[in-house]
Amino acid sequence: MTQKFVVANFSFRSCRKSFSMSKQFVVALVGNPNSGKSSLFNMITGSRQHVGNYPGVTVERKEGHCTHNGCEILFVDLPGTYSLTAYSTEEIITRHFLLEDGPDVVVDVLDASNIERNLYLGTQLIEMNVPLVFAFNMSDLARRRGLEFDLEQLSRLLEARIVPTVGNKGQGRDALLDAIVATANEGRRPRVHSVRYGNEIEEELACVEAIVAQRAKELADKYGSRWVALKLIEQDDEILAKVRSREVLDVVSRSVGHLRSIFHDEPEIVLADRRYGFISGACQETIRNSVERRHDASDVVDAVVTNRVLGLPIFLVLMYAVFWLTFTLGEYPMRGLEWLFGRLGTFVSGLWPEAGHSWLRSLLMDGVIAGVGGVVVFLPNILLLFLAIAILEDTGYMARAAFVMDRIMHKIGLHGKSFIPMLIGFGCSVPAIMAARILENRRNQLATIMVIPLMSCGAKLTIYSLIIPAFFAPHWRGPVMWLVYLIGILLAVVCARLLRLTVFRGETMPFVMELPPYRVPTPKSVLIHMWQRGWMFLRKAGTVILGISVVLWALASFPRPSAEQLAGLNEEQARQAALEYSVIGRVGRFVEPVIRPLGFDWRIGTALIGAVAAKEVFVSQLSIVYAAGSEDGADVLRRRLQANYTPLVGFCIMLFSLISTPCMATLAMTRQETNSWGWAAFQFIGLTVLAYGITLVVFQVGRIWL
Repeated sequence: MTQKFVVANFSFRSCRKSFSMSKQFVVALVGNPNSGKSSLFNMITGSRQHVGNYPGVTVERKEGHCTHNGCEILFVDLPGTYSLTAYSTEEIITRHFLLEDGPDVVVDVLDASNIERNLYLGTQLIEMNVPLVFAFNMSDLARRRGLEFDLEQLSRLLEARIVPTVGNKGQGRDALLDAIVATANEGRRPRVHSVRYGNEIEEELACVEAIVAQRAKELADKYGSRWVALKLIEQDDEILAKVRSREVLDVVSRSVGHLRSIFHDEPEIVLADRRYGFISGACQETIRNSVERRHDASDVVDAVVTNRVLGLPIFLVLMYAVFWLTFTLGEYPMRGLEWLFGRLGTFVSGLWPEAGHSWLRSLLMDGVIAGVGGVVVFLPNILLLFLAIAILEDTGYMARAAFVMDRIMHKIGLHGKSFIPMLIGFGCSVPAIMAARILENRRNQLATIMVIPLMSCGAKLTIYSLIIPAFFAPHWRGPVMWLVYLIGILLAVVCARLLRLTVFRGETMPFVMELPPYRVPTPKSVLIHMWQRGWMFLRKAGTVILGISVVLWALASFPRPSAEQLAGLNEEQARQAALEYSVIGRVGRFVEPVIRPLGFDWRIGTALIGAVAAKEVFVSQLSIVYAAGSEDGADVLRRRLQANYTPLVGFCIMLFSLISTPCMATLAMTRQETNSWGWAAFQFIGLTVLAYGITLVVFQVGRIWL
């Protein structure tokens, strides 16, 4: 199935208007995945960066800026890509930015320890004749492997400045910025050396280039006639669609046919071979291996962590350690936040007598403080989880986890790469669904998207962080949380298998994945990754959760029963009667017969309804229902949960929350990525029915056994 991606016309040159310094440059950072590009970006820009999405698509866009020698430099961290063909969304976005937005300098970040593979993208940048700087990143690793570079000679051959860097250690920053400024001041220059493709291809290129210059002059002037000719011979769909001249297309067709008859292969493949030939020649002249190549530490570690027998147990043990640390270390700062919100509640309640302005007091106490505070207190747990995931990602272990899971994924009919979006789903389902684009096969992509909500995202962690300490002893908290996460993974595996046997039948493509070398993550890089994700959670708490909490408070507060209806009731009984009389109470009573077989009452039912908007709202709604906005609100809420429910019910709450009804943002992303509300509805209904069935069995069987 052909996918169409739209990249809106968005120019970063407008950003220059906001700069106040004498010179302003826009710099594009490109590079292969695992080349250390993000570390380099963080090293240069630090906290002065912004994360959003590219207009028209959902791929993440990162921008950052810095000043150097009187110049203001805006860095745009483009998606990692191995080439500039127009196949994947990342390739389309990167190429579109380089061609249409015209950055002043393009910095190609290469893994210096694997230079020949990384330079393939560099040859395509050379063909585009953009102002280019090469950052030979991880140069320390290259030295340890015995690689010695004649950078001066290689720079002359590539006609671009080359700067050795170590992004995760902050080495090479000033030299790289010097090279960027110098290259930007020089601008685009004609090249002396270019990639040569052999006589047969060069002859056909000359023919196509000549007709392009005549009959497609607008394209030739904009992109360069040789580059357009190359793309036409490669049968690039995007460039072919821009050609309006039948004469040009006829010449291209004849040239492509002629090259096929000579090489008995597609011209695109032959051109790729010649690019690698250019790279090999340049490297042979300028790179020397000073020691005999031998297995390094990465190979030794991989022999253990990717072992067919040991790989999966090691992964499960690491995940268990992550969850144990999340609760053990997170308990202390969480208590501090509970104390802080408790003091805030006491302060607010003392601003006016309870008898006066009772609705406003209730709004602040039960709506804002209980609703938002009930979620924010779990920020330490979320930050610790994201910190652990960032460490595992930056060390290179997550790639090994996907490799280990490949054997299992193939048995259920999925590509090994499907595990990568699932791992991302531990943070948030929305970017995880976006990450499913790395799967080339459409059936694999759809099956993966359908099961991603079964991963326990950061929002669900707030529910677990409330329920687990309320019902389970400290020594059981890590194991219970590990079990919930494991259930999600196992259910995703089973559901994916069923989908691939029924709805998405078809063959699975072989799994090929690069295993990057292990690296020691820097505190700066890890903290930036952790804080970016944590800030998204806080921003959500301060906007979406706040708004929903206020709405839920209103639904839980109005209409109010008359004084006669509350006559003879004590304070607690009156509060419960007023809650049941409200809109939310009536809705809860309406759904209670349906959820009662699961062990849930109308209070849990209203919280589950609120969780459809955002999973964190489950905690907010329970805080509102139980009026836990006072001092030590989280402790009050846990004590009231303990008084009303059993540990079995608590476990069933987590189980239902794990499986059921993805949040609205996830459904919207599913609709966008599948281009169908039908698939979004299938996901919503299917997971809700599955959650009901499994929770029903667990509760009913558990009630008999326990």
